[in-house]
Amino acid sequence: MKLGAVIITMGNRPEELRALLDSVAKQDGDRIEVVVVGNGAPVPDVPPGVRTVELPENLGIPGGRNVGIEAFGPSGADVDVLLFLDDDGYLPNTDTAELCRRAFDADPELGIITFRIADPDTGVTQRRHVPRLRASDPMRSSRVTTFLGGANAVRSQVIAEAGALPGEFFYAHEETDLAWRALDAGWMIDYRADMVLNHPTTAPSRHAVYHRMVARNRVWLARRNLPAPLVPLYVGVWLLLTLIRRPSLPALKAWFGGFREGWTKPCGPRRPMRWRTVWRLTRLGRPPVI
Repeated sequence: MKLGAVIITMGNRPEELRALLDSVAKQDGDRIEVVVVGNGAPVPDVPPGVRTVELPENLGIPGGRNVGIEAFGPSGADVDVLLFLDDDGYLPNTDTAELCRRAFDADPELGIITFRIADPDTGVTQRRHVPRLRASDPMRSSRVTTFLGGANAVRSQVIAEAGALPGEFFYAHEETDLAWRALDAGWMIDYRADMVLNHPTTAPSRHAVYHRMVARNRVWLARRNLPAPLVPLYVGVWLLLTLIRRPSLPALKAWFGGFREGWTKPCGPRRPMRWRTVWRLTRLGRPPVI
């Protein structure tokens, strides 16, 4: 099983990027081909054999990763599995790639694996990095309904069948959009606690566009993927949760600005999932209303 890795960078973390590339090179088994995409920025020096693509503008996280996918042929068809890794993380264990190969070989329905993200100093996994509602035990592996964007492995066949990441999103919730389409196509997603990406503990709100993008893309996610009766229910639940969490006034203003954009701006093609997929998501513990 041939593996490729896609890494996007803004060129501002050369030491972290080098550490990640070194950790990929040290993986057991066959060599992993790597493509580093400079997302509107030059790519720092990389080891021999690592391919680079430099984009003239920042296409956002999904847009940059889609360019990396196409570097492996249409829908990444030159490899069997694509790893997507954040440029400020690294793989602390050398058997992660082999564990991926074995998992995909053993389960033909498995389309996506999401890794456990752990702080390199404390070993702590943030609750938000466990992609299920019952997130109290990050050491428990399970089937899940979404995945973590910078620490995962995806069969190229999933991308061929379900489509690439939604470039329109730019940042936030693009993984859930692909996850829902993959599940609707019959694939499964696993959270694997034994496959680890070390990454410093951070808050998502460090991104200036966080609140606006999160709100806008929640609406887009519903408009693109949910059966019509569930769209207002899903969006309404997230509106209520946002108000309950009592964000600051500037954050709330940004959130409502994004919420408005979600309803007024184009979100890409609408492909509502089947009700059978709604039931599948519900059985997996996360009905698509939250």
